[in-house]
Parts: sequence; C-alpha cells; structure tokens
Amino acid sequence: MFVEQGVTSGNKFWKYIIGSLLLIAISFLGQIPLLLGIFYHVFFNKATYPTTNKELMHFFDANVILLLILLPSVLALFGFFYIIRRWHQQSIRSITTSRKKIDSKRILFSFSIWSVFIALTTLGDYILNPNQFVFNFNPTAFIILVIVGGCLIPFQTSLEEYVFRGYLMQGFANLAKNKWFPLLMTSVLFGLMHFFNPEVSKMGNIIFVYYIGTGLFLGIITLMDEGMELALGFHAANNLVSALLVTTDWSAFQTNSILKDISIPEAGFDIILPVFVIYPMLLFIFSRKYQWINWKEKLTGIIH
Repeated sequence: MFVEQGVTSGNKFWKYIIGSLLLIAISFLGQIPLLLGIFYHVFFNKATYPTTNKELMHFFDANVILLLILLPSVLALFGFFYIIRRWHQQSIRSITTSRKKIDSKRILFSFSIWSVFIALTTLGDYILNPNQFVFNFNPTAFIILVIVGGCLIPFQTSLEEYVFRGYLMQGFANLAKNKWFPLLMTSVLFGLMHFFNPEVSKMGNIIFVYYIGTGLFLGIITLMDEGMELALGFHAANNLVSALLVTTDWSAFQTNSILKDISIPEAGFDIILPVFVIYPMLLFIFSRKYQWINWKEKLTGIIH
C-alpha cells in the first residue's frame, strides 16, 4: 500500500523534518539566478529594487520572470529525489505509487479531464462576462510562454505533489501510524503554504477554503488510488492550462496568456464551487473508472 511503503523502522519522523529543511535550503539556492538578475538591474541599470510581488512581476518580461521563479522548483525536485534515495533509502517509485511502475496513463487522464474543464469554464466565463476580460494574445510571447511553462510548470507542480502527497503523507504516517492524520495535516499545510500568495490579500482568508479543500481532494485521490499519479496530472493541468489561458495583474503567476481578467477580485461562488461540487464529481469519475473500494479503510485506517 502507498503510505505504508514509507513506514519503516529506519524512517523516523525526525528524518522528514531534516529532509524538509534540506529541501528548503535547496530551494533558496535555486533563487540565486533571480536575485542576480535583480541586483544586476538595480546596480547597473539603476532600476528600483522590487519590494512587492506586483513590482517583481513587472521587473522583467513576463516570460523571463516566469522562468526565474520556476527555476528553484527544478533544482528542488532533483534535490528531493536525492534526499529520497540517500537520506530515506527509498526509490522514486515508492514515493510515487504502490504499483510496480508509475502509471503515465493515469497522469495523462487526470491532466486531460481537468484541462478540458478549465478550458470550457474559461470559455463560458468569457462568453457570459466579456467585459471582464481583454484579449491579451501576442503570438511570439505566447509561444515562448508555451515552451517555458510547458517545460517548467510541471516541475513546480510535481515538486508540490511529491512533498505533500508523497513525502509528508508518508512522513506523518510514520508518526501517527494511521491515514486520517496524514491526510488532514498535508491538506492544512498545503493550504497554509499559499499564505503569502497575492490572492489571499485580494480575496481574504475565505480563499483558504479553496486551498485546503484542494489539498484534501488531492490527498483523497492519492490514498484511494494508492499512488500520486492522478494528483500529479491534476495539479500540472491546473497550473499550466490556467497560465496559458488567463492572467491578472494580481495573481501569483502573471503570464503572456490569451486572456487577461480585469475584473475586481472577490471571493465568491467560484471559491466554493470546486470544493463542494466539482471535486466530488471528479471523485465519482475517478472512483468509477478505477474501481475504488474500502473508502473508510483507505482514508482512516490504522497502519500496522
């Protein structure tokens, strides 16, 4: 079983704490190119040092800043794999899935179904509320966005999934010897990780319902499916397709997307709908396709 693969006598919880600190340190190293770029422009081009996320997003070209803020995820993901192999003596497969090999078809299915949903809802929103959008399409900039985003956003989303649905899920299972505690803890921590996102200041703390709810959904499909493949595909689609289709002046990612949302940000139905309607529908689809059973045992069971 998936979480049990990390529950061994040699994998004490303190090792996950140290591993997490090492991963944070590696992430900071990955920010060096961004810092060097900022300092170069400040000292040689007399630019004003960016002190807010909005200023940072406009300090470089949108594709350049996207590249620079995603680079730490690339370094951190490779660092994570090294930590798994050397520090925890586990294979990449064991932190990914309980199957004999990682199921790429599951990743693709989850990616596809969520990509189609995002595309359709974006199109519907544009048709129903055309005054809230401006056409932002620039062919050259968009092609570069597709290349940069397509290559690097999956590193960022995979890193988050490996940390929360893989590493910490198994780590908390080592600590609690059950499944409900890792599920709740990783969901809450996943939500709190977004605390400094500009969306929080714009929409208020109600947005944590969405962040924590999304973490809970991803944790449930990981435990029920005995692997992270569905979560990997969903998260990659969520960030990549959204970055390609719509941007705003206040979101964490500001890209050369097709559309730009110019509406006043507010927490409304679109925050509640995914958590209480869309995610349950996806759970139903996944459960029927992959024949999930024993929900209570897989989500709350004791680990012996």
